Amino acid sequence: MSTIIEPRSTPRPAGAAAPADDVSAIAGILGDHAPAAEPAPRRRGWFPWRLLFATGVIGGLAAVAPWAMARLGNGEGSAVDELLTHTVERGPMRVSVTEDGSLVSDENVDIVCGVAGGATIIWLIDDGAQVTEGTELVKLDSSTLSESVTAQKIAFEKARAASIQAEKDYSAAKIAVEEYTEGTYKKDLRKAKSDVTAAKERLQAAENGLAHGEKMFRKGYIAPQQLDAQKSAVDRAKLDLGTAEIALDVLERFAKPKMITELASRRDAMEAKRDSENAALELEKAKLERLTSQLAKCVLKAPKDGLVIYANERTRDAQSEIKNGAKVTEGTTILRLPNLSRMRADVEVHESKVDRIKPGMKARIRVQGRSFDGTVSSVANRPQSNWMSTVKKYVVQVKIDGESGVLRPGLTAEVEIVVADLDGVLAVPVAAVFEQGGKYVCGVRTGKTVERREVTLGQGNDKQVEITAGLEPGEVVVLNPRTALGDSADDAPPGNGRPDGAGGWRRDGAGGRPDSAGPPAAGGPPGGGPQGGGPPAGGRPEGPAGGQRRGGPPGGAPQGGAPGA
Repeated sequence: MSTIIEPRSTPRPAGAAAPADDVSAIAGILGDHAPAAEPAPRRRGWFPWRLLFATGVIGGLAAVAPWAMARLGNGEGSAVDELLTHTVERGPMRVSVTEDGSLVSDENVDIVCGVAGGATIIWLIDDGAQVTEGTELVKLDSSTLSESVTAQKIAFEKARAASIQAEKDYSAAKIAVEEYTEGTYKKDLRKAKSDVTAAKERLQAAENGLAHGEKMFRKGYIAPQQLDAQKSAVDRAKLDLGTAEIALDVLERFAKPKMITELASRRDAMEAKRDSENAALELEKAKLERLTSQLAKCVLKAPKDGLVIYANERTRDAQSEIKNGAKVTEGTTILRLPNLSRMRADVEVHESKVDRIKPGMKARIRVQGRSFDGTVSSVANRPQSNWMSTVKKYVVQVKIDGESGVLRPGLTAEVEIVVADLDGVLAVPVAAVFEQGGKYVCGVRTGKTVERREVTLGQGNDKQVEITAGLEPGEVVVLNPRTALGDSADDAPPGNGRPDGAGGWRRDGAGGRPDSAGPPAAGGPPGGGPQGGGPPAGGRPEGPAGGQRRGGPPGGAPQGGAPGA
């Protein structure tokens, strides 16, 4: 059915000629290609009111035409019939979590900075380069380490000289102890004993001479002076024997222990000094080896053949990005050589979904049009730190089953983690449910009305949600029921103006309440404010259940309300 609106002619005084400009403009707007009239002289002070009026009429018709054709085309203006619906049925439903992530190798050989205190990258191989074992990958600044190695070599040589001297001193002290106990002491002991023996012999000889002298003195052969001299010789011999015996006793009781103690003490001191110098030498040697090793770590080589990948994580900022001139700390991974046959996808899952995911769950990974089966291998215990966002997300690692072929790290992957495969459940599209007053609501179509129905939700995915109570198989629910039922409970009272009080709105839009909500119109929100939703600009500002002029659907006027002039 089409509606033809003819422009109303406007009477003008007899003999007055129509302005040629107005005629041409109106003919151009209406598509009239008739030849324009000859321009007539324009009266001074004339304003083109007729042109403005005609332009307004045509603009109103253009704005209302889609709405009028949609409502009038079915002969009745049935708004309910235009709603998208879904029939509730039992069937299978897959509950899954789908997120985007990045591919990484599940087996990586990390090229790590091993320089203590960090270093600056002065050369770096190209990202994505194919390398063989032994190829130089990274060069770090080694100027400071080279100077430290040279200084440490000098300190090591000094420590080695001191260690050698201490070893010689200890050997000499050890020999001195053996020399005394096995040589000097024995010699001194033998001499002391010899002196005692000689003293005894001299004493014996003196005593024999005195005995003979006394005999000779009694016979008168020697003078008394000679006898006295022999007695003095015996006394001297006794003194010499006593001295020799004391010397032997001192040697055995005092001189020997004292000398042995002194020599052993020196030997032990030299031994301790030797050990100390050796320890110092080992310390200096360890320092030299460590610095030499650090210097060698300034040139990093490939431990095996593979593909070079820069270890630039998504959480890195611009200052920590791996590149020439970047400062890297000890333990920082600079490059990775991934095993391309063992790949996985790392996805960040929002904290509201992560509790549903467990290791061992099956997954489907889609990369550049190819699909792979996978398994959840791990779920992070802590959220991924990101200084750019406060949203908390957890990293879930999904390993690709089997060999992944020619996949490369860094490719974007869409990962669908299967939480549950349900069968024989009532499921509706997520667009058929909305929250209202803390409860979940569906719009059930009953004949020419839409009934408000509270439902209980079960599990769901991005497309469907399980209904555990409130709906039955075979019922028809409308999609986007908010437009039919209103944004709140007050927008859709029982009957919505119907005499029988049934929930929903009338197909013809006639509402008993001036603020009843009509069906949605393209390009505007559903009418829900005072006086309901009205036609587009150009509709009547006031009428039966008149509508607003902007952005809403037709209001409560019968047959949708006619647009006003």
